Amino acid sequence: MNLFEVYPLFDIEPVKAAGSYVFDKKGEAYLDLYGGHAVISVGHSHHYYVNMIQKQLKQIGFYSNAVINNLQTELAYKLGKLSGYEDYRLFLCNSGAEAIENALKLASFFTGKSKVIAFNKGFHGRTSAAVAITDNPKIQAPLNRGHEVTLIDLNDRTSLEKNLEAEDCCAVVIEGVQGIGGIIEPSASFLEAAEELCKKHGALLILDEIQSGYGRTGKFFAHQYAGIQPSVITVAKGMGNGFPMAGVLISPDIKPSFGMLGTTFGGNHLACAAGIAVLDIIKNEKLIAHAKSLGSWWLQDLASIEGIKSIRGKGLMIALEFDFPVRELRKILLTEEHIITGSSSDPNVLRLLPALNIQKEELIHFDTVLQNVLNRMDRVAAIEI
Repeated sequence: MNLFEVYPLFDIEPVKAAGSYVFDKKGEAYLDLYGGHAVISVGHSHHYYVNMIQKQLKQIGFYSNAVINNLQTELAYKLGKLSGYEDYRLFLCNSGAEAIENALKLASFFTGKSKVIAFNKGFHGRTSAAVAITDNPKIQAPLNRGHEVTLIDLNDRTSLEKNLEAEDCCAVVIEGVQGIGGIIEPSASFLEAAEELCKKHGALLILDEIQSGYGRTGKFFAHQYAGIQPSVITVAKGMGNGFPMAGVLISPDIKPSFGMLGTTFGGNHLACAAGIAVLDIIKNEKLIAHAKSLGSWWLQDLASIEGIKSIRGKGLMIALEFDFPVRELRKILLTEEHIITGSSSDPNVLRLLPALNIQKEELIHFDTVLQNVLNRMDRVAAIEI
C-alpha cells in the first residue's frame, strides 16, 4: 500500500527534536520558527512534558469517556485558572476541526437555528461544517456546500449587523487572529460590536483561538486584548504540544445534557497528561509574558530589515509581507540556511510561529540570516535584469 498523496513535501525528514530545533536523519539541525502550524508551544521534547507522558503511559494510556478520568478535571481546572475562564465548562476532543464542529453544533442546539456567519480569508478546518465556514472553495467538496454559511469581510460592522438582523443565525465565528489568512487581526472595536450584536440578535459568538490561543499573542487568548467574553472558545494546536488534542470552552449559559456531544479518543488519559504538562510549563516558565515581551522586541528588530513590505502580528505570531511570492525565499531559508518558516494563503506572506520559549539569540540569528538572504536575492534579481 502507498500513501494517499495530498501533501507537497519538502525534502527534509526530521527524526529528532529539542527546544527550537529539529534534526534530520543526517544529524543536521534546523531552527524551527513554525512549530508545525503553531503546534509546538513549549518547545520540542521538553523534559517535563516528556516525563509526564512517560509516567502516564506506564499507568494507563487510554480508556473511553464512559468512566471517571480525574485528569480531565485537573486539566479543566488549570486551563480555567490560567485563561481566566474559570466559570466555563470544557469539552475535550482531538483536533481543531473537531472543536469547531462541536462549537457549531452547540450553537445550533442552543439557538435552534442553523445559519452561520464567518469571514473572508478565514480558516477553520477540513471537516464538514468547519470547511464550509472556511474561505477556500478548492478544499470544499459538494457535500460540504450544503451548510447555511455567509462569508463577510473582517472588521465590517455594517455587513455583520445587516446579516444578523434577520435573526436566523446560530453563530458568528471569528478567529482571534486569522492565521492562514496571513496574521490578520479583528479590531477591538469590531470584536466589541460582534459581542453586542450577537447578544442582540440571538446568536452565539464563537472565538476560534485554535492557532492564536495558548499564550501565542502575549495573552492567553488573542480576543482578551479587546476585553470581550465570547460564548464559546475553541482551542487545539499548542494545547498538546504535538499530542493530538483540542477543546471547547463553553459559557455557563449553555447547559449540557447526556449524549449532546461525544468522542471516543477526546480527553483520554495520555492526552490529558500532555495537556496538563503544557499548562504547567506555560505557568511555571511564565511563557505568556515571555511571548509578549520577546515578540515586542522582535517586531522592532524585524522593522530594521530592508526588503520587508510590512510586518503584522502580536507576541510570537508574526507575518512578514513582501512584494514578491515567498516560495523561493522559504526554500532558500530551509535548504541553505536550515530555518523552517511558514506560508499563508497570501503567496507574499511569510508566517512565523516559534515555540513560546524560544530565546532572543535564536531570533537574532534568523533576522541576520533573513537580511543576508534578501540581499543575495536582490543581487541575483539585478543580474538577471
